[in-house]
Amino acid sequence: MIDLKKIETATKMILEAIGEDVNREGLIKTPLRVAKAFEELCSGYSKDPKEVLNNALFESTNNEMVVVRDIEFYSLCEHHILPFFGRVHVAYIPDKKVVGLSKIPRMVEIYARRLQIQEQLTEQIADAIMEVVKPKGVGVVIHARHMCMEARGVKSKFSYTSTSALRGIFLEEKTREEFFNIINAPIQNHF
Repeated sequence: MIDLKKIETATKMILEAIGEDVNREGLIKTPLRVAKAFEELCSGYSKDPKEVLNNALFESTNNEMVVVRDIEFYSLCEHHILPFFGRVHVAYIPDKKVVGLSKIPRMVEIYARRLQIQEQLTEQIADAIMEVVKPKGVGVVIHARHMCMEARGVKSKFSYTSTSALRGIFLEEKTREEFFNIINAPIQNHF
């Protein structure tokens, strides 16, 4: 459970530490706004992503690749508590069970709404699908921009980081190649 009062107090302390007047008009409600933002940005701690997947498993004879791509996410880097954001591509090859398609972005959201590093986020998504859905394999790729690199430190504007986690049959060259071809193909706007 997130302690909003503690976050408000800490925010006031930070504002004072940087030389701000916490009583000026523009900052009076800032500690509460920050607390509510953290409540939303860290809401993943109160949810179980594996439970989300478990509640939407269905028997299926499908044994071809299922891909959900371009899942937008926003997270906070655990090193600087600055945002990183981007897109996640998830694929799996079913083995007698499929998961409801909307549950994959929901699971991504739960893991992303925790203090994270991109590498760990990628692994957590892949491992949860392997454990719960028990497919023949899973592939996860994340492309993200990190404000800890862009807004401070090296100030590398518009650079992005890509990470991948491949499990099971996705470690085989042919399956891996099919996955990367699908996620890298342009999507026509015919919807």
